[in-house]
Amino acid sequence: MLKIAIVGVEATGKSTLAENLAKHYQSIWVQEYAREYLNNLGRKYTFDDVLQIAKAQHKLINENIAKNPSLPIIFIDTELLVTHIWCEYVFGKSHSWIAEKLSKQTYDLYLLCNIDLPWEADPLREQPDIEKRKEIHKLYEFYLQKLRFPYVLIEGKAEKRMHKAIKAIESKLKFFGKNFQNEGKA
Repeated sequence: MLKIAIVGVEATGKSTLAENLAKHYQSIWVQEYAREYLNNLGRKYTFDDVLQIAKAQHKLINENIAKNPSLPIIFIDTELLVTHIWCEYVFGKSHSWIAEKLSKQTYDLYLLCNIDLPWEADPLREQPDIEKRKEIHKLYEFYLQKLRFPYVLIEGKAEKRMHKAIKAIESKLKFFGKNFQNEGKA
């Protein structure tokens, strides 16, 4: 199974891209757990809440992979890199559990969504300032390179993003010798 993680700063189209790619490849996407958790929290989140979110997201991802072993590809809307950077940026530190699990992650490709989309207000979003968004984006690039995670920068409006993501995925599929036409996929 090819595991594709979609990461990036808030409001960069991660969920939309994950959902559209899952439809395109007739597969599934593991949704972001943080939104559900924070919507039900009823108070400002804490450093320890981010750890709970990371653990639940990690579990959700692993359960979906285990439940769908015959899928040739799965899309992950946020994962431990996202919670690690979130902790570091907001609290100036990260949980050791997140850092340890992150260092052992084995996704086949990361799609890093660029900050070139307009920021849209949402009760859970915190960073409308473009300079802060640039800082956070640089953290993503730094950690993806430091951890040697294979990634492609995804930018542009909806159609262009989708095209670039598909091109990156198709390249990875060729590397692994996969062909969706042979497996009955569109």
